Amino acid sequence: MEKLRAKKGFICDMDGVIYWGGRLLPGVKEFVNWMQENNKEFLFLTNNSGKTPLELKLKLQTMGLDVDESHFYTSALATAKFVSEQTKHCSAYVIGEPGLFGALYECGVVITDKNPDYVIVGESPSYNYETICKAVDLVRNGAKLIGTNFDMTGPSNRGIIPACRALISPIEMATGKQAYFVGKPNPLMMRTGLRLLGVHSEETAMIGDRMDTDIIGGVESGLDPILVLSGVTDKTEIDNFPYRPRLILNSVADIPY
Repeated sequence: MEKLRAKKGFICDMDGVIYWGGRLLPGVKEFVNWMQENNKEFLFLTNNSGKTPLELKLKLQTMGLDVDESHFYTSALATAKFVSEQTKHCSAYVIGEPGLFGALYECGVVITDKNPDYVIVGESPSYNYETICKAVDLVRNGAKLIGTNFDMTGPSNRGIIPACRALISPIEMATGKQAYFVGKPNPLMMRTGLRLLGVHSEETAMIGDRMDTDIIGGVESGLDPILVLSGVTDKTEIDNFPYRPRLILNSVADIPY
């Protein structure tokens, strides 16, 4: 545990680590206070593509936690950065929430359903059969398929719900095309997090609740992988994976300050 406390940087997932639905998880305030008081560099790196950093800041404020918006980086921001750098003045048909649309607009991506360069899929309550059919038609006609993140499911107030990889699967199956996922565990997003913090990977811990995104992302990017059981992963599931976290904690409340 002393090795964890000595880290200069902390990259933390949000859903299942910081909060569950609309509820702040136990020990989070103490953890964030400890990082602030000890001048730790920290970033909330979330695969949630629906909200902007400002909206995430305000969400935490309603739960009693005040963190500047500069401490947030989302898969929507990573996706917008990726496609705008891959194809200048590109266009996209988008299935997602305002945070994704806003990030794409900020990077100059034109939103259209007329011969777009990309079909970009994130989580969306407006996801329906018609949007699937439209996306399938566009991908069949040459648009490249992009997923904002690799999460199959996610936690919510109603329990575990489908996330991006589940929503994009029908489009992949109907077109025979595999999506490229930009969010965790893609090293692109992990390296961006390290650059924003200004720290090296060996000086940084990755704290998350998912083996298939947070922990493998930490392992492959050279971060110290720490799994918390406060989210979607049960301890009995860990042996199903060929890689392991260095530490397994019930929650961030287990970190002694």
